[in-house]
Amino acid sequence: MDAEIIGVGRELLLGQISNTDAQYISQKLSQLGINVFYHTVVGDNNKRLKEVLKIAVSRADLIITTGGLGPTMDDLTKETVAEFLGIPMELHQPSVEQIEEYFTKRGRRVSQNNYKQAYFPKGSIVLPNNHGTAPGAILEHDNKIFIILPGPPRELQPMFEEHVIPYLEGKSSEKIISRVLKIYGIGESDMEEKIKDLLINQSNPTIAPLAGASELTIRLTAKTSRNEDPYKLIQPVEEKIRERLGDVVYGIDDDTLESVVVNLLIESGKTIATAESCTGGLIAERITSIPGASQVFLQGVVAYSNQSKIERLKVSKETLAQFGAVSQQTAEEMVKGIIETSGADIGVAVTGIAGPGGGTKDKPVGLVYIGIGDKNGFLAVNRYNLLGDRKRVQQSSASLALDSIRRALLNGDIG
Repeated sequence: MDAEIIGVGRELLLGQISNTDAQYISQKLSQLGINVFYHTVVGDNNKRLKEVLKIAVSRADLIITTGGLGPTMDDLTKETVAEFLGIPMELHQPSVEQIEEYFTKRGRRVSQNNYKQAYFPKGSIVLPNNHGTAPGAILEHDNKIFIILPGPPRELQPMFEEHVIPYLEGKSSEKIISRVLKIYGIGESDMEEKIKDLLINQSNPTIAPLAGASELTIRLTAKTSRNEDPYKLIQPVEEKIRERLGDVVYGIDDDTLESVVVNLLIESGKTIATAESCTGGLIAERITSIPGASQVFLQGVVAYSNQSKIERLKVSKETLAQFGAVSQQTAEEMVKGIIETSGADIGVAVTGIAGPGGGTKDKPVGLVYIGIGDKNGFLAVNRYNLLGDRKRVQQSSASLALDSIRRALLNGDIG
């Protein structure tokens, strides 16, 4: 089955909001073995939407629309689909009752135009909306399937999970499953060289490398019948890639550097504290964004000025005077200081020049020192010359620090 997703809304065309609905639906359809070949976006215009629908039915079996189900005059998706198919609209009484209940629970009066949301093309399977006032609909017509969904993700996603997926599962005999390998610490060209033969000879599963802002991913996608296990196809290819790339593969699917670090710390029973200068608390923020971080994260100190490094982290005045705040020596003392003052098992420190100003010939913008150590005496500092604007340098520094923690824990260097 081939699908096309049509996003309806002028706000999408103007770039006021991102079309995350299409991304979400595409991911879900792939898991059902349904091909998505086209994403289309059109404004709230009857004529143009009909033109888009005409093109979609010529090349897709499944047409999914998102948006345009509100109570105002320019919300016209259902009406346009009905006109396009030559089907009258009819009132759906259960939707009337649901809309009235929605407003009553909130102590609000139902506006007359809200009842517009209870009309659907005749013959529709109406999809209740438990998170808003706009129900969705499924309509089968001339061997085509039309699925009409609300635009807000908080309404669309539960509706899709609860109603659309069960409906579509009965329509597809295949399923597609993907596993994403998360990679950090290697360049795109180097990675490709290591797995080049696998890329050339790929079939099922397919292998799709993708370069992101600070890391790489490899998506392995297997297609099987509904009764087969696609992971049996994915596993041997994944093992070959892991063997080639080694520990730069840090996780899979929804893993992040920070989630992997927190899990490793929990498993090891170790605590950590951070001392940050140029990153301004970004490392601590990323660690504490992970549920369960309270078990392992003791504190984070943002020591931006020299005085704060002296007072909060016990960096010596002599070190700062002789070597400067951005130096290996200062990073070492920051690590020792945060371990001593926090009582953590592990300390990590970052000091650098994020820019755009402040750089010199000897210490250019992007120069960063990252130190990591433990209370048993292990201490290591690495120097990096990073590229990009201020935000990029800060983000890269935080990622490098997290990866340093990950590698040290895996290798048994700290503890």
